[in-house]
Amino acid sequence: MANPPPARPDLIAAIATAPGRGGVGVVRVSGADIAPLAAAILGRVPVPRHATYTRFLDSQGEVLDEGIALYFTAPHSFTGEHVLELQGHGGPVVLNLILERCIELGARLAEPGEFSRRAFLNGKLDLAQAEAVADLIDAASTEAARSAVRSLSGAFSLRIAELVEGLTRLRMLVEATLDFPEEEIDFLRDADAFGRLDAIDASLAAVRAQAKQGVLLREGLTVVLIGQPNVGKSSLLNQLAGFEAAIVTEIAGTTRDTVREAIQIQGVPLHLIDTAGLRDTDDAVEKIGIARTWAAVEKADVALLLVDAAHGLGEREAAILQRLPEVARLTLHNKIDVTFDAPRVVGDEIWLSARTGAGVDLLRDKLLETAGWQAAGEGAFMARARHLDALSRAAGHLAAARESAAQLELFAEELRLAQAALSEITGEFTADDLLGEIFSKFCIGK
Repeated sequence: MANPPPARPDLIAAIATAPGRGGVGVVRVSGADIAPLAAAILGRVPVPRHATYTRFLDSQGEVLDEGIALYFTAPHSFTGEHVLELQGHGGPVVLNLILERCIELGARLAEPGEFSRRAFLNGKLDLAQAEAVADLIDAASTEAARSAVRSLSGAFSLRIAELVEGLTRLRMLVEATLDFPEEEIDFLRDADAFGRLDAIDASLAAVRAQAKQGVLLREGLTVVLIGQPNVGKSSLLNQLAGFEAAIVTEIAGTTRDTVREAIQIQGVPLHLIDTAGLRDTDDAVEKIGIARTWAAVEKADVALLLVDAAHGLGEREAAILQRLPEVARLTLHNKIDVTFDAPRVVGDEIWLSARTGAGVDLLRDKLLETAGWQAAGEGAFMARARHLDALSRAAGHLAAARESAAQLELFAEELRLAQAALSEITGEFTADDLLGEIFSKFCIGK
């Protein structure tokens, strides 16, 4: 057998479909010189952009599998390079045989997110769109998937580009006046520079609001249920989840560890955590559960304190509230089916029955309100925490620019910094180490 060609660092290959068995599996190859590999594994180079039914061959010419080959020539492909996709049967053994054959022919195993990273580096996607690829794959709800598609199609990037363009025009105007210091303020007023700044500020505020909705769709809300034993935490978890996720008994201390369940409310993911009842105890196992309760509270977005509606907030509940960290909190008066209270909301207090479900819809609505969800619908686009940080920094620089308007050099510099912060979102100005961190979290083959 002839020696295989040396590995070419520009040629990468990976299984692009999820692990496990399926009807169809895909091996994807991308690089600058893909024709020799295609010819060796297929016996020919397929016609570009046509589905070709063919056999996949090993080094001896024996058939590994048969299926569809798709060949995309640069730059008309996802990565902007030559791409070969081999669609065969979706068994892990046969897919690994095809992948090993590609590596034998000079490709190397792709790193996580390397295909998307190449698409970004080759100008096929900006960074926000590339991140939306991973977000679409990981979407936990229909609304999250639709928001990710909007970001992938460029909706978020377009809004950022509009902001950057507005800042660029304003910066050109401001910096042009630096050559005429005796006329600068009057010139800026005549050109409505501060009106333009107001418009950019308002547009940025709208984008930030939409981005916050997108972050909520992507990351969800962590909600922890706390309270004394037998106050109904596990019953409420089961009511919200729609099935018996937690064991419910009359015995105090039944829940000794955190029980986690994921649900959705209007498409917003909620990560519910039922916890051990908070009380003084000599039980070693229960003590561990109580310690884990407080650890869960530290990481929560919202804490739901359940109390028995028959006695309301007492000394023990007050002690729990006093110990709570800085976290949004709601007080739930449970067991109104026993006290015959009506379901209602008063401020951050809700009267409900975890057993019958009365008032639970009020809790769902209140949770969304607490999270800041505004049922954005078609207006939301997927966003990440780093996007919110960049938008926040841009807003801060705009505020600083307004305060330093009398000093044109500082005014211009703050506008420049605002533009740079926004450009980080789409990757126009992004450090290599940040790119590495972003794409390393993608799945292999994407």
